[in-house]
This record gives sequence, structure tokens and C-alpha cells, in this order.
Amino acid sequence: MSTAGNDAPGGPREAGDAAASPTTGTAGDAAAPPAGTATGPAGGTAAGAAAEAGSAGRDDARMTAWVRGRVQGVGFRWYTRANALRIGGLTGFATNLGDGRVQVLAEGPRERCAALLDWLRGDDTPGEVTGVTEIWDTPRGGYPDFEIR
Repeated sequence: MSTAGNDAPGGPREAGDAAASPTTGTAGDAAAPPAGTATGPAGGTAAGAAAEAGSAGRDDARMTAWVRGRVQGVGFRWYTRANALRIGGLTGFATNLGDGRVQVLAEGPRERCAALLDWLRGDDTPGEVTGVTEIWDTPRGGYPDFEIR
């Protein structure tokens, strides 16, 4: 699945509806990118983009994603947690937002965060994903494991 975005660390990436305006789900979490701010080359995977961002997949990162579509009431958070645990080395959470989206925050090795993001954008998710917007940042810690909120 192709993505378009900005490969700079902390820059927003957009797949699907470019007009979406994500908002943060809880106080203290990463701020959402403004609508229409995704720029840069199209194509590739999140794992490839993370490696291109100068990390070579070795350092830790914080990835926050907002998933749009029919993603509430279909087990999306449960499967997201299950995949985060399958990938391993990730902490964070998946939570429903009041506007129908799911926010996913993952911290851990950059390539593992990117693998979770690739799964979020893939065809193996429950419900129907119409778009995913994410931002990358440095990890802040404070999550003992990966949980459903």
C-alpha cells in the first residue's frame, strides 16, 4: 500500500483522505498534524520511510497514528494491541476517539513502530480503514506495556 508524506522525523505522513483534521485524543499526547500538511514523495512503506528518515531502523521512536474509517466496535483496538505484542518491543496504547477514529501511540524501536504502522495501513485490519495519518517524534516513556484504553 502506498503512502505519501514527509520523511523528516516528527513530520506528518498521510494516507487516504488528505482533508482529514486529526485531533489529539488525550492531554499530554502528541499534537495532531494540521489538515493538508503532508508533503513529499509518494510510495514506499512506513518501514522504508522510517529508515530513510536517517534512523537506519536502529533508534527508538514515538509514532502516533490516527486511523479513520469504520474502526470502532469491530475489535480494532484489540487487534492493534495483539499485533503490537506480536511485533514485540512496543509500548503505548490504542484508544477510541469521540469522532469515530482510533488513536494509536507506539514507542519502541523505529522499525517496529513502522511495522505496526504498515499493519494499520494493510488489508488485514478489522473493520474498514479509509485513511491513516501519523506523526513521528522522540519517545517520552511512561507506558509500561501496550494497552487498550
